[in-house]
Amino acid sequence: MLRARNRRRREKAQQFVLPAIHWLPVLTLLGALLVGGAATVLAIWVIDRPVTRIVIHGQFERVSADQLEALLRPQVGTGFLRLDMAGLQRELKALPWVASARLTRRWPETLELLVREQEPAARWGEAGLLNPRGELFIEQASHIPGGLPRLHGPAGTEARVARRFIELQEQLVPRGLGVVELTLDERGAWSFRISNGISVRLGSARTDERLAVFYQALDQVVGSMASEVDYIDMRYTNGFAIGWKAGRETQG
Repeated sequence: MLRARNRRRREKAQQFVLPAIHWLPVLTLLGALLVGGAATVLAIWVIDRPVTRIVIHGQFERVSADQLEALLRPQVGTGFLRLDMAGLQRELKALPWVASARLTRRWPETLELLVREQEPAARWGEAGLLNPRGELFIEQASHIPGGLPRLHGPAGTEARVARRFIELQEQLVPRGLGVVELTLDERGAWSFRISNGISVRLGSARTDERLAVFYQALDQVVGSMASEVDYIDMRYTNGFAIGWKAGRETQG
């Protein structure tokens, strides 16, 4: 009986020890979490320093410095981790004449902005401007740089007209010429004027074939008589017609 009681006492005593052993890892883990949490808070506090300095890089001719400053000034005092970088970049790129905008955090307190301006490559319609990629970046420009070629076309055809312009330039520039005006009308017909004053009526059908014939005519027929030519009409089934400034027309 005594042995049985002693055994029960030992078992009962062990029942108090086991929970204590089980709690040790839990308490250790809880302490580690508390220490780790404090370290995380401290790290966030160190990293999330408020912006006190904004640096803007770029060569500006038409981008408004006042607009850039007005957009970025409210960010002064905002913590690094709370800055909406993607949202700010979208707003910056939406500004007139801004081609690209890249924001960078410079710890501990600086926000840097690199801005690249749009480069106007052609005039679109009356007051629009296209960049070298054929993108219409301003529909109504208050100031249009001089010397730009003029491109025309229905809304939404900017890139298509720009591609045709580039194709023509690739052929004409080696000949010492260039396109000064290119038009795609509502019916899909092309016409253009080159730097020697000649207007070309290309039409809407078989344009690549007609252009090949036009380049041959330019090299072999027009030549030194270019100053006397008013237009070249490529819309004939077999050949072309030359309209002279004197008023007569010759078919080739």
